[in-house]
Amino acid sequence: MNSKALLLGTLVTTIVTWPFPALYAQDLEFRVGPGGVGIYDRNQERRVRERCNPDDALDLARDAGFRRPQIARVTSRSVVVEGFTRAGPDRIVFGNSRGCPEIG
Repeated sequence: MNSKALLLGTLVTTIVTWPFPALYAQDLEFRVGPGGVGIYDRNQERRVRERCNPDDALDLARDAGFRRPQIARVTSRSVVVEGFTRAGPDRIVFGNSRGCPEIG
């Protein structure tokens, strides 16, 4: 028997027989894909974040045209990202709140 199939069968059996609380189990999803086998929490994307995640700020800076963006400073009110644009070195400031709004 293929070792991957055996591992998958063992993993599925373990997950199915593991006593999850009923409400929590509804939000879990079992995924098999190119990255492997894993459990995905569907509510993770729906959870409200109170602060701007620095990784999200970097992604937003890249979307705004920044190359090689780096976090320069994180305060209770803002997240400053520095990088390069076509005009040269530049920075962008995001509010440190839900959604990382651009403030300057």
